[in-house]
Amino acid sequence: MTNAAFSAGKTDTILDVPGIKVGHAQDMNALTGLTVVLAPDGAAVGADVRGGGSGTREINLTYPGTTTDRVHAVVLSGGSAFGLDAAGGVMAWLEERGIGYDTGVALVPLVPQAILFDLGIGDSKVRPDQAMAREACDNATDDGALLAQGNCGAGCGATIGKLRKGRGAMKSGIGSASVSLENGFCVGAIVAVNALGDIYEDGRIIAGMLDYADASAAEPVFADSSRCLLGMGALSCDASTPAPGTNTTIGVVATNGDFTKAQCNKIASMGHNGMARAIRPVHTTMDGDLLYVLATGGMPALVDVAGEMAAIAVERAIIKAVKAALPAGGLSSWHSFHFAGV
Repeated sequence: MTNAAFSAGKTDTILDVPGIKVGHAQDMNALTGLTVVLAPDGAAVGADVRGGGSGTREINLTYPGTTTDRVHAVVLSGGSAFGLDAAGGVMAWLEERGIGYDTGVALVPLVPQAILFDLGIGDSKVRPDQAMAREACDNATDDGALLAQGNCGAGCGATIGKLRKGRGAMKSGIGSASVSLENGFCVGAIVAVNALGDIYEDGRIIAGMLDYADASAAEPVFADSSRCLLGMGALSCDASTPAPGTNTTIGVVATNGDFTKAQCNKIASMGHNGMARAIRPVHTTMDGDLLYVLATGGMPALVDVAGEMAAIAVERAIIKAVKAALPAGGLSSWHSFHFAGV
C-alpha cells in the first residue's frame, strides 16, 4: 500500500474517528492547560513511552497482562507532576454520567494521563487541576471543525528548541491530524509539542532553537539542535544543562479499527516514527515522549497499516501544532515569521 492510498480525513483531526470527543481548558495568563480525549463508550488502549523523563498516571492500564482492556478517557496535561491531579476531575465528570468500569459496587472510570513540563513559562504556581479538567470535559466536542489548535489545552504552555536552557526557544502548541482510507478506516492524532529539539517539515527545520544572536532577523535563523548536541559548528551546546523531563511531546492516537490492547501497543510504537520524522533530536533523556492509542472499534484492519497511518498522523499533527501556535510568554513562534504585520 502506497502513501497515495492515504488521504486526510474530513476535518483532518482526531475527531474524524467515531466515538471520540476532545475538550480543552487553559489559563492563558499562566500559560498552562490540559486536553481530555473522551471515549464514552470505552476504547481499547495501548501506549509507548520513548522519552527518559515521562510522567504518567494509570499507564499500567495499557499493559496487556492487566485485567481491564478498555478505558474511558485520556488526559494530556501541563503542570509537570502537579498536573497529574487533573485526571480525578475527569473521573468525577464521567462517574456523574454513569460512565466507568462496573465493579459491581460502583462504576469506576478508567483514565490514563500524561503530563508535560510547562512551569518555565507563564506562572509556575498555576497548574491544571480537577476544576480545569471538568471544564475541559464540558468543552468536549466531536466536531473536528470546532477543535482548537495551537495555544490551547495541553499546548498552552508548550515550547520547543530548549537545548541551551531555553535560550532561543520558540512557542509551540497542540495540533491534530487524521489519515483515512476509502473504506472508512481512520487513524487520527492529537499531539502537544513541548520538545527539546527542533521541528522538521520535508527535511528542513521550520521551528526550534533560534540563533539568538540573530533573533531580530526578518527570517528565522536556526541554531540546529542536533548539530549543537553533537558539538558541530560554532554553536556547540552542553547537553547536560537542560534538566531531564523538562520537555516532552505527548499525544493520543485514535482509530476505529478492531484492535486488542497488545495491538494498540504496537500501533503506539509505530506512531513514534512520526515523532522521529518531525522532531530532532527526539526521545532524549531530557524528554518524556509518550503516545497513547485508543481503538473504538467497528472496522477490521491490519496493525501494520494502522501503525503507518499513525506515524503519518502524528508527524502532521506535530507540524500543525507548531504552525498554529502564536507568540506568548516573550517567545516568538512560526507564526511570527510567516504572518508578521497581518
